[in-house]
Amino acid sequence: MIPRREFARRLAAGAAALSCPVLHRHSQAAAEPSNEESPSRAAGPLRICSENPRYFAGPDGKAVYLCGSHVWNNLVDMGPTDPPPAFDFEAYLGFLQKYDHNFIRLWTWEHVTWDTSANGGWGKPRPHHVAPHPWARTGPGMARDGKPRFDLTRFDDRYFRRLRERVMAAGERGIYVSVMLFEGWAMQRMKRAWESHPFHPANNINGLDGDANHDGNGLEIHTLAQPQVTRLQESYVRKVIDTVGDLPNVLYEISNENHPGSTEWQYHMIRFVKNVEQKRRHQHPVGMTFQFRGGRNSTLFDSPADWISPNADGGYRDDPPAADGKKVILADTDHLWGIGGNRQWAWKSFLRGLNPIFMDPYDGAVLAKPFDPRWEPIRLALGYTRHWARQLDVTRLRPRGDLASSGYCLADPGRVYLAYAPGGAAIRIDLSDAQTPLEVTWIDTTTGRSHSKRARTKAARVELTPPVRKDWVVLIQARRK
Repeated sequence: MIPRREFARRLAAGAAALSCPVLHRHSQAAAEPSNEESPSRAAGPLRICSENPRYFAGPDGKAVYLCGSHVWNNLVDMGPTDPPPAFDFEAYLGFLQKYDHNFIRLWTWEHVTWDTSANGGWGKPRPHHVAPHPWARTGPGMARDGKPRFDLTRFDDRYFRRLRERVMAAGERGIYVSVMLFEGWAMQRMKRAWESHPFHPANNINGLDGDANHDGNGLEIHTLAQPQVTRLQESYVRKVIDTVGDLPNVLYEISNENHPGSTEWQYHMIRFVKNVEQKRRHQHPVGMTFQFRGGRNSTLFDSPADWISPNADGGYRDDPPAADGKKVILADTDHLWGIGGNRQWAWKSFLRGLNPIFMDPYDGAVLAKPFDPRWEPIRLALGYTRHWARQLDVTRLRPRGDLASSGYCLADPGRVYLAYAPGGAAIRIDLSDAQTPLEVTWIDTTTGRSHSKRARTKAARVELTPPVRKDWVVLIQARRK
């Protein structure tokens, strides 16, 4: 964990860098407003956009393009000390705002301890303590970590108070929050993980043993094998909904990277959330994410979830397929690389109608290097895509790779075309639907700035060459009077 003073210095330096002409100071040509907007509250609850179901929509019916980043310890504290160091959530929100991000996953963690050695070399192996947890540690008796055992019929108010405060704080800054309900990756990857779970019989006072087949891994808790376990989980989910269900910026995620055998349990939990909220004032989107390992994206598409996060199958990492509107897709680098991604991926995903998000190591307190500069391009690119999504109103835009030789294009044919020219290669655009003169703007994907604009008369097809040999996005739209 870097010292607080050093953290503040780095955050300030990042803010200063981002105050230069990157996100908000573009060329003042007529086709591009300057977008000097101030932060605003997140509007909601979100619904699937009826006009363009690749996105969610706010109360006004206009599509809301989600993009952003997240870090493992943004809800529960994690670290090598016990208690773990407190996470500075306000500084984190400021960090997100500087990049113009509007979405996070708010992570839960079911175990009381874990070891980063399970992460394939991303970080220095070291034990991590995790707190707080949803259930109260009342005893009598001590759990395996030397602290009072959990009472699974009582909740820890500190956890739920923090949950509500952080969702509200994010909403005040215009950030939508996916509240993660369960976490399934750790149970599969960590040695002796089951021993640090509250549902282990040595760790609770309720006589519950979630390891139904006694094989020592406890994966059964994320199935429907034991009705007692399911009822406890439903009680917890209901408590989460009671805590944040009245807030406008909420989405739900059933579980991070749970095992393929959890499918029916996850489907059940999706329906449970929807049933609980059905009679309430607000209903929020419910998501299902990639099942680790061996899961299939078809399981996500077949689910009752409103939104999904697939794995790399089908090209979501290198050549993302165009979203067809069957589900809102939040393409997450967490499920594609673990820690990874690049500027090109952000633009490709945006231009294929996806909502891209980044697993950000952030300050390095859990894994990886603090504020590693190699992740700066993807953080910036996500903000740039959001800027252009706002300017052009993605409600009207559809992925139309058939209209551009590169295959990457969002378009409202005849009115707006936004296409990717990777490597600075010439790009051919089919403008046969245009009925009025069009004008051309080149967007530098590395800076977000626009360059060289000129009017064009109507032409069925054009071939355009970028200003220099590097990645560009070209915007072609009806000339403004």
